Amino acid sequence: MELGIGMFGDLSFDQTTGKYRDAGVKIREILEQVKAMDEVGIDVFAMGEHHRPDYAVSSPEIVLAAAASITKNIKLASGVTVLSSSEPVKVYEDFSTLDLISDGRAEIFVGRGSFIESFPLYGYSLNDYEQLFDEKLELLLKINSEENVSWSGQLRAPMQNQTVYPRAKNDGKLSIWRAVGGTPQSVLSAAQLGMPLVVAIIGGMPIQFKNLIEFYKQEYQKAGHDVSKMQVAIHSHTFVSDDQNVIDGYFNNYKSQMDRIGASRGWAPYTKMQYDGGRNRDGALFIGSPAEVADKIAYMKEIFGITRFIGHMDVGDPAHDVMMKSIELFGEKVKPIVQN
Repeated sequence: MELGIGMFGDLSFDQTTGKYRDAGVKIREILEQVKAMDEVGIDVFAMGEHHRPDYAVSSPEIVLAAAASITKNIKLASGVTVLSSSEPVKVYEDFSTLDLISDGRAEIFVGRGSFIESFPLYGYSLNDYEQLFDEKLELLLKINSEENVSWSGQLRAPMQNQTVYPRAKNDGKLSIWRAVGGTPQSVLSAAQLGMPLVVAIIGGMPIQFKNLIEFYKQEYQKAGHDVSKMQVAIHSHTFVSDDQNVIDGYFNNYKSQMDRIGASRGWAPYTKMQYDGGRNRDGALFIGSPAEVADKIAYMKEIFGITRFIGHMDVGDPAHDVMMKSIELFGEKVKPIVQN
């Protein structure tokens, strides 16, 4: 099983100045952190896309390209590319270029995303939310699998015998994963298309997703795809420390981000009881000592049969030195336990 780390580039808010932390500083820290991931043997890094003041990264492919130049082995993925408001030709071009820079390490996680700011920003209507994604996924997969593309839809101009350059390393084919939040229809689509699946589990109890993942596996096989090539991942909030004071203190980072997002979604203020409950073996937070986090990931492998775990590790913008230590422990302590 592969172990990866995901980030959104969270920016903490300074109540004194009334400003978010400097995005340039944060991006440079992220690059240093990805370099450290590569050095401790993390398998995958996934960089999210957002178009808000509280996140530093709106163009994951740019950050990933910078990371490609300072790493050697780690796979570099978007986490996620908000495909509904993106141009599939440009998405393929960007990631095939990343693939060439990194010598074949690029991946794309496509999804609808949990925020909608990109729709008005790029001039798309939320009334077309579902159709935009479905059409653009169809086109992206066609570009990925065929040299010469002919395609037509309702919301984008048609393509007639056109080729998109440059082509990625593996006969032009990139690894494209479908990222979902738990909608059965999205899971069914991924299974029928034979796409690898990433399930975001960021609340409640992971066991609640067992039927959904089993549904994916059944439909994947029913569609006639090679079961030996099936890949399933989960993506969950993660933080590792061997200092209980650091774990207790991280609650403040986590609460700040949950409350900031929750304010626009009608959530009640996040509590320490929720934090501690999420950290127990049946909860969705992979936050604790190396042994605790490793045990919980191994439990996910047991109940889901996952082939990859992505730990989302910068929620609430922890300090750079604390992040570096979490990455070190994840690679040097958690990964060997899980993979042995």
